[in-house]
Amino acid sequence: MYFEHYKSILYSDTLVPDIFIAEYMPSMDGDYVKIYLYCLIMNKYGKAVSEVEMAKKLCIDIDRVKEGLLYLESVGVISRKDDKTTLCDLKEKEINKIYRMKSTSSPEEAEFNAERNKRRNSVVAAINNKFFQGVMPPSWYTDIDAWFDKYRFEEDVMLTLFEHCYTHKALTKAYITKVAENWHSKNITNSFDLDNYYIEYQKFKDIKGKVAKKLRRKAPLTEYEEECIERWVTEYRYGFDIIEIALKKTIAKPEATFKYIDAIITDWFGNGLKSKEEVEAYDASRKQAPKQVKETGAAPQKGNFEQRKYDDAYYDSLFDNAIKTKSS
Repeated sequence: MYFEHYKSILYSDTLVPDIFIAEYMPSMDGDYVKIYLYCLIMNKYGKAVSEVEMAKKLCIDIDRVKEGLLYLESVGVISRKDDKTTLCDLKEKEINKIYRMKSTSSPEEAEFNAERNKRRNSVVAAINNKFFQGVMPPSWYTDIDAWFDKYRFEEDVMLTLFEHCYTHKALTKAYITKVAENWHSKNITNSFDLDNYYIEYQKFKDIKGKVAKKLRRKAPLTEYEEECIERWVTEYRYGFDIIEIALKKTIAKPEATFKYIDAIITDWFGNGLKSKEEVEAYDASRKQAPKQVKETGAAPQKGNFEQRKYDDAYYDSLFDNAIKTKSS
């Protein structure tokens, strides 16, 4: 027997998987969404359609149709072999991603894992309700689980991670991963580590603003320049009172670069200078050195600081090297 479809398209519906709407559609080009929806309705009726016919029907350029089909195939929404196109079962695909075989654990390990999972599930539920209105896409559950294992974050740090990204209007997996990598590189695992990091970050942020103001920078600082300032603050432990001394040395050199400033501050750190007073004494001892050489005919003995050079020619050499580096 052959049963003929009797419903007019006027009375029929085409189901779109919620997983497609939640997982794939937000980052998908609008034309590709149109192509996928058209594939759904053609698949439902078992119709054959060429790329040219699809382009005409959707009012899309033929090249865009080809690009769209390739994209849908690359993200696993459709599969193609020869001239046959199959729509993938997105629900089954997500279930296979979520399901993972568990190895056998000792009673102690099982108890620990149960308690840990209980805490994690509580945080994941809070993330779902607070940032996804209770409809968090399934893949986020496995990603959060992976982030817990990879970065060793405690539950409160994971929740703060989402709050941070949400506040910065960048609640995407790429941005969350970038922030998580940064926190992990700072050895952050618990709230105590995170509090200390925020204190250091605020200090860096304040000094960065002062540096930009002193240099009269209208454009934002580059990533390299921010890395330099972060090193001065977090690694060298220098406050703005010391950094400002180096900034003042650029007044007589309009072409001074950030490399020049960085070279000066790195030189201070390399010589073990820790305070503004030590930096000023170091500079004063070098300025005094040429006068002693002229009067006595001999270089002075080493004092509290290693005397690499005995006049401003040393800073001039740093400036020249920075200019050469910039032009090379």
